[in-house]
Amino acid sequence: ENAEHASRLIRKGRLAEGIRREGLILHSDNGSPMRGATMLATLQKLGVIPSFSRPSVSDDNPYSESLFRTLKYCPAYLGKPFENIE
Repeated sequence: ENAEHASRLIRKGRLAEGIRREGLILHSDNGSPMRGATMLATLQKLGVIPSFSRPSVSDDNPYSESLFRTLKYCPAYLGKPFENIE
């Protein structure tokens, strides 16, 4: 993992998908690449709000992964991004 690679991925992905600046939230673990100055500066420049898992709570990620898998395999899954976080 590398902060510069992660920053480049976010920039390219946002542009490729035509994601608006306002309201985009990136949730990640507490890994050093995601909390590094390069990554945080990139997120700020792109208008992305960083969100992190709780420190020392290893069960945050499995619950969110399970939720997204359930949503993806639901017959009513829209197949497009959410309009907002709510």
